[in-house]
Amino acid sequence: MGSSHHLLVFLMFLHYAVGFTYNCVKILPDSSSSIVVEVGKNFTATCHLLEGCAYTSDDIEWRLGNLSIAKQSYHRINETAVSVTINISSDMSDWLKCTAPKESLSYKPRSIYGIFLRAGYPPLKPKNLSCIAVQEDKDISPNLSCSWDPGSRNPLIDTTYTVYANVPGTVLTHKADCKQHLARFCVVNLETFPIHMVLKVWVEVKNALGSERSELQSDSTYFVKPNPPLNVQVLTEDKFPTSLMVTWKHPIDRTILKLSYAIRYRKVTSNVWIEVPESFTRGYIESFRLQSLEPYTQYVVQMRCIGESNSSYWSNWSPSVTERTTEAKPASAPDLWRIIQPTSNSRNVTLIWKAPVKANGKIQFYNLSINQNNEKFESHNIADNLSQMYSMELPAGKMASIEITANNSAGDSPKATLSIPRSDKELPGVKDMSWSVRDEKLQVKWTAVLPLPHPLKLSEYLLEWVKIPQSVHQKELPAGWQRVPKNVTVTTLNADLEKFKRYNISVYPIYKYQSGHVWHFQPGRPVTRPAYVQQGPPKEGPTVTVTKSKKNSAELTWEEIPLDSQQGFIIHYTIFYAIGNTKQWKSDMVGPNVHSYVLTDLASETDYVVYVMASTEAGSVKGTDCTFKTMKYGDGEVEVIVVVVCLSFLFLTVFIIMICLRKREVIKKLLWPQVPDPSDSSIAHWSPDFPIKADLPKEDVSVVEVDVFDGKSLCEEDKGVLPLKKDKYLSEEHSSGIGGSSCMSSPRHSVSDSDEGDSGQTTSSTVQYSTVLGSGYKGQTPSHQPPAFARSESTQPLLDCEEHPDHLNESQSRSSYFRRGRELEPGVLAPECDGGSLTFCPVQEEEPSPVAEEPPASALCYMPQKSGYRPQ
Repeated sequence: MGSSHHLLVFLMFLHYAVGFTYNCVKILPDSSSSIVVEVGKNFTATCHLLEGCAYTSDDIEWRLGNLSIAKQSYHRINETAVSVTINISSDMSDWLKCTAPKESLSYKPRSIYGIFLRAGYPPLKPKNLSCIAVQEDKDISPNLSCSWDPGSRNPLIDTTYTVYANVPGTVLTHKADCKQHLARFCVVNLETFPIHMVLKVWVEVKNALGSERSELQSDSTYFVKPNPPLNVQVLTEDKFPTSLMVTWKHPIDRTILKLSYAIRYRKVTSNVWIEVPESFTRGYIESFRLQSLEPYTQYVVQMRCIGESNSSYWSNWSPSVTERTTEAKPASAPDLWRIIQPTSNSRNVTLIWKAPVKANGKIQFYNLSINQNNEKFESHNIADNLSQMYSMELPAGKMASIEITANNSAGDSPKATLSIPRSDKELPGVKDMSWSVRDEKLQVKWTAVLPLPHPLKLSEYLLEWVKIPQSVHQKELPAGWQRVPKNVTVTTLNADLEKFKRYNISVYPIYKYQSGHVWHFQPGRPVTRPAYVQQGPPKEGPTVTVTKSKKNSAELTWEEIPLDSQQGFIIHYTIFYAIGNTKQWKSDMVGPNVHSYVLTDLASETDYVVYVMASTEAGSVKGTDCTFKTMKYGDGEVEVIVVVVCLSFLFLTVFIIMICLRKREVIKKLLWPQVPDPSDSSIAHWSPDFPIKADLPKEDVSVVEVDVFDGKSLCEEDKGVLPLKKDKYLSEEHSSGIGGSSCMSSPRHSVSDSDEGDSGQTTSSTVQYSTVLGSGYKGQTPSHQPPAFARSESTQPLLDCEEHPDHLNESQSRSSYFRRGRELEPGVLAPECDGGSLTFCPVQEEEPSPVAEEPPASALCYMPQKSGYRPQ
């Protein structure tokens, strides 16, 4: 402890021991400083009552710090002394106090006395003491560095470490005090290193509970550590491709320290060092030849040295020196293989190979020889800087024998041979092939083929792996392969396969047979399995399309995810679908080989959302959403409706036709009423403006003049002979012309007679009668006068005789009825009626000519002059 701590303990001791005016107790053992006690042992202290003290031993109480000690640890010695025994622990560094309080003596001050206890451990003996004196320039350093193991236990109290060194038999001893707590290292200065002398070194450790010592004595060279060899070089020799020459310089003069050397070397591609036995390099030498090396291989060389006699410290390794051995002929053949892709009439064979394992130099080119059925021989020199593959066409019915050698600057390699049989001559393959993943590597297992067909012998197995889809890099081999011995049926692929990529793993048995003195090698039929070294969830989900949508179902299809995006084996597809935006999803699961599915139990005429999720053992990925709408009618429903409607329409049509046939006369009268033919009317032969031909027979014509203001009308007098129709009689068709002639008049209105109750009323509308008077009729001699247009306006309908031709004769027989007027001369037209007179101009009827079908040249013009005429 420091001086401040000792001062604090002393002041507290004074406080407890003499700090009171009245104190009659004392503790033994006593000390002005702390009392060191060993952890794990018992400590006993005695409290004595001084003479004249009013207390008794029953009044004594022991306390450790602020805690009272149990009475069971007390031991009453006599009336004035009581001892206490406690077991020391590592955390028991505190005041041990003895007090004597008494309530009955309250007028006296309290008596107290204490000692400070410090718990600790005795020192441990240092272990593994070692001392080193390093080389400085061309001499040995006088500073001796010593180290030891103080142990793992903390002594808890002050402990000192001291290193001593001297040459036995001399008085001078060199000493070094180590100031560290739990010191492990210390340097002692020897002033001059004692070369070729015995040196004794020891370390001593002390504290209040004891001391320990550890020593070391040996020849001084035992403590020396030299520097590494100087100027280490590695040299090659052209005629020795399997050796390297190593040379160096001594780091120190042999008069000071005689050294022996050690050499180690390794390939640049390896981490394993090979050491030359010390017996080969013992002695004062400066060169050594490394032998049994591999040609054209880079090696790393290092050296170190050590004192020959009783030395224990090697120098550090020298800096690494790298050198390559010279070339030699390749010691192994190229590794030849093939990939066969059948075509329609031939086989596409791709020959691939690897450089010899023991190339012993830089391969300059490959010599490839191809022999097809001993008929066609090809030889190719392929440079090594090109792709190590060659493609050829091989007919299915032919076999080929391939040989290849590698060439470097020192010579050719042994031949590698491979036979490709005819397509129908494949040899048997292995059985029960399987794979698994172990430590991120593919482990392949299979069963051998037994028995072998004679005279074949099993040479080895070849394992091939091809990434799917294949890489498009031109220089990258389309496949990787490795060979294993024939007695191996379980192996791990020595390849860095990519994660989440699919590979086709194939196992080929390689058979051999002897032909003459030459062994031929031929692969058997492969057994192939797809595999992943590590699977992951797919990169993308499937894109679903709806190919058929029906009333209650929909057919879904989706494409298989590209192999490069699957990242694992698809174990199943899950179809999720929901109505519109309700997001109440339903799902169905199908197998990995299913790429279409029919959703059933759907609602008609409803919008749906559907997507497909693809799953591997490592996870799932959702595809794109697709929306569709189910149909309103199902299959056949529309056809049924159309058939029913068509049949109903057909039945209705047949029914209407039957009714029409039964009621055809009624319908005919309703749709086509009977219209009088003016050409059959007797008035059609009368025209006021056309002269009567001279050759016509004479006929008496009576003209009746009726005054519109007379009290009687013509119709009243002759209503028995010329009855008038009360129905609507004349229409636009009726007034278009008389006797079939075309009408040249303006549009006309129909005239209708009023009913019997309204006989006094008249209509203000007029009926226009018109005709074109031709120049001749039925071969008659025409007049020299031009055709005339006769027109009449009247509110009176046609006579009944004009509607009914059968009454024409009867009406003509009554022509005497019109004889009230004056007679006209034959061949003279009646003058136009003036005022309110009405004039009738009868014309003799002609028999219709069988040759001409033209209308008559003359027609009757019925022309009332006043529209105000009213029949009475």
